[in-house]
Amino acid sequence: MSLDVEALRAAAARLLVAMEREFDALNTADGALGDGDLGVTMARGMRAIGELAPALPADLGLALMQCAQAFTKTSGSSYGTLMATGLITMAKALKGRTTCEASEVSGLIAAARDAMQARGKAELGGKTVLDSLDAMAKATAGLTDAAETANAAADAARAAQEELRLKPATIGRARIFGEKTIGMVDPGMQAMTAIAAAIAGRG
Repeated sequence: MSLDVEALRAAAARLLVAMEREFDALNTADGALGDGDLGVTMARGMRAIGELAPALPADLGLALMQCAQAFTKTSGSSYGTLMATGLITMAKALKGRTTCEASEVSGLIAAARDAMQARGKAELGGKTVLDSLDAMAKATAGLTDAAETANAAADAARAAQEELRLKPATIGRARIFGEKTIGMVDPGMQAMTAIAAAIAGRG
């Protein structure tokens, strides 16, 4: 099954609901390790995307680029910048196309991961959203069904979050808390888990 702009619009609507629901939880998680505004960042970004969703063009590359630009305008946070970087990378890969096969999702996630890693100067294993994306890219490799792909990504994001919960953060502001971060969920990974779940249509 191919993914098109209608699927993108539907996903944006689910993401808006999810980020509004997770607003307080993300702010609280971020408050323990950062500025406490991740919920604000995600909700504002998805509201902006939601406003332009009905007018998104059929060209998936252009549509994703518009989403990235809308997200960037609402947030100057580092996480918002990374999210926009990932979207822009996917947009460039899909420029001029109106459909995307499920089999391409793994590669798109991996490309976004690499671009975000280069932008954020972080390493895998540091307990960040990069670890979520890495797990999602690996879990979706070789899959060709859209629903199966979305569910695999959601499962992988959740599993990565729980696995890294047991390790200390070594990247970003969270690293200053050192061993105290063991047992704590990384806010960025928590946000990506919610994103993946929403895209898969899970509540």
